[in-house]
Amino acid sequence: MSRIGRKTINLPSEVSLTREGSALTVKGKKGELSLTLPEAIDMKTEDNTIEVVRLNELKKTKALHGLYRSLISNAVTGVSEGFTKKLILNGVGWKMEVRDNYLVLNLGYSHPIYFRIPEGITMEATQPVSNVSELKVSGIDKEFVGLLAAKIRSFRKPEPYKGKGFRYSNETIIRKAGKTAK
Repeated sequence: MSRIGRKTINLPSEVSLTREGSALTVKGKKGELSLTLPEAIDMKTEDNTIEVVRLNELKKTKALHGLYRSLISNAVTGVSEGFTKKLILNGVGWKMEVRDNYLVLNLGYSHPIYFRIPEGITMEATQPVSNVSELKVSGIDKEFVGLLAAKIRSFRKPEPYKGKGFRYSNETIIRKAGKTAK
């Protein structure tokens, strides 16, 4: 049995779960997410807990068991609490700000980068303090929040010599020594 697949999911009181055939809809105070279950995966709901079960012992079904348990758990957490990724921008003269529906990035290129903020996502940028700014990307879909954070990070990945660029708040940049004189 999958260790992750065996875990039960606690359903908060403000979250409702509806299932029509293979379509699963999770509604909460922050929004609504939908998910399609494969034929070999089923779920049992009782006393505000959800248990994901597999209907056969095929290798592919075993692989999907833990995956769909995690996807359902992420949907429940997303509509009740939401997800946040923090990015830190380090660099002299580099800045970012949220204007209207855009994230405007000045990252040392010849032009500013205008990144449109998708619907359902909120971004908060802090002003630079000693050449370090912070960006919070928040939303209900864990996969989409992570994808947007990775896209923003790709505009200026952290370099190993001075540590300049976008990095995740929990990421450690391994620094390299520069040239040394003989």
